[in-house]
Amino acid sequence: QAARSMRTVVIAGVPAGLLQDDVMADILTIHFQMSRNNGGDVEEITYPTRNGGVAYVTFEDQEVVESVLKKDQHLLQDKRLPRHYPLTVTRYCNNVSSSLMHLIML
Repeated sequence: QAARSMRTVVIAGVPAGLLQDDVMADILTIHFQMSRNNGGDVEEITYPTRNGGVAYVTFEDQEVVESVLKKDQHLLQDKRLPRHYPLTVTRYCNNVSSSLMHLIML
């Protein structure tokens, strides 16, 4: 089993404040388990985090991380959300602040 950080992705663009945190975590879990999103078995969702609109998704298999990262665009959609939300999915690294700064600069 690969190290936890190798099985984790960072999700940016999570719509904050629309739904209760546990409901949003459920929606994220469903999204990243769907095969149409190149997903797979989710071990854990970390949401909310100290950074608004950011969640961490840890998969059971590292291969799922690779396939999720290959998908061109992740659109978060659920009947409880008013619209579709584009998500930015990046590889987790131990220096998360630098990867978040990179996202902000894009």
